[in-house]
Amino acid sequence: MPVNDNTLLTSFKSGSRVALAHALTLVENRSPKALALLTELGDCIGRAIRIGITGPPGAGKSTLIAKLAQHWLTENRKVGILAVDPTSPFSGGALLGDRVRMGSISMDSRVFVRSLATRGSVGGLARAAGEMADVLDAFGFDLIVFETVGVGQSELDIVQYADTTAVVLVPESGDAIQAMKAGLMEIGDLFVINKSDREGANRFVVELQIAMKFKKWSGWMPPILSTVAATGTGIPELAEALKRHIHYLQQEGLWNERRLERGRRKYQRVVEDEILEAFWTAKRKSLLDDAVTRGKSAYALARALLLDVIREIRQIRRD
Repeated sequence: MPVNDNTLLTSFKSGSRVALAHALTLVENRSPKALALLTELGDCIGRAIRIGITGPPGAGKSTLIAKLAQHWLTENRKVGILAVDPTSPFSGGALLGDRVRMGSISMDSRVFVRSLATRGSVGGLARAAGEMADVLDAFGFDLIVFETVGVGQSELDIVQYADTTAVVLVPESGDAIQAMKAGLMEIGDLFVINKSDREGANRFVVELQIAMKFKKWSGWMPPILSTVAATGTGIPELAEALKRHIHYLQQEGLWNERRLERGRRKYQRVVEDEILEAFWTAKRKSLLDDAVTRGKSAYALARALLLDVIREIRQIRRD
C-alpha cells in the first residue's frame, strides 16, 4: 500500500520499510517529488559505507553478497543492497533474479534488497543508483552494496559511487590480462576469484598476480582473494579485506577525497540534466529539426543555438 505523500517523510524517518520502498521508487522514476525528498534528507546522508561488487555474469556475485550480508549481520550491521538487474522486455521492470538468489537474507529486518532495472538504457542509471543509495543511507543502513549486472560502462559508472569496489571473477574468466580490460584495473580495490574450488583456480590467481605487476601501484595494491560463495569459504577474509581498505583510505586521507569526487560527479550530473532539460525549449527543438531536415552543419546549428541563448539572456537582463 503506497504511503500518502503528506506522511511519507514522517513514516520514512520513523523507520517504515513501506515508506523506504516508496521513496526508492520515486527516486528511481525521477519523480519531481524525489527532489524535495532528497533535499529533506540531506543532513542524514553520508554516514554509510558504500561497497561496489562488479564482475561478469555468472561470477556468483549475488550469492557472494548474500554471504557477506550474513557475515555483517553477525556484527550487528544493517545492510542495504541495490542489485542492478536486466530489464524485462514486457514490463520494463527488473527481472528480480538477484533478489531470488538473496532470499536467505531478504526477509531479515536488518537487510533491504532492491532491484534496479537497466531498462535498456544506461544514461540515468548511475545517477539513480547513487541517489537511491542516498535514500538507504538516510534510512540508517550501515553498509550499502551496489551489485552490477556486468562489467560494461554503466557498471563502471555505478561503482564510482562506492567507497571501495571488489571485482569478482571466476576461473573460467579466461586470460588474466583480458580480465583486466574495460577499466577493471582502475576501479578494482580488491579482486575476488569466486568458485575457487573449480579446476584452474590456482593457475588463474597466479596469472592475475603476474598481470597486476605490469601496473605501478602507489600505496594500496589490491589483494586477490579466493572464495567459494556457495559454501561461505573465504567470506570472513573478504569482509576483513574490505574493512582494511576502508581503514587505509581513512588513514591516508583518501576517504574524504573519494567522497568529494563522488559529490562532484553527483552535482555535475544533476546540474547537466537540469540545464539540458531547460535548454531544449520547443523553439530550439524546432531549430534542431529544421537543421536535420535541411542537412545543415551541426556546428552551424550549435552556433545558432548559442546565439539564441545569448539573445535570451540579454532580454532577461533588459527586463
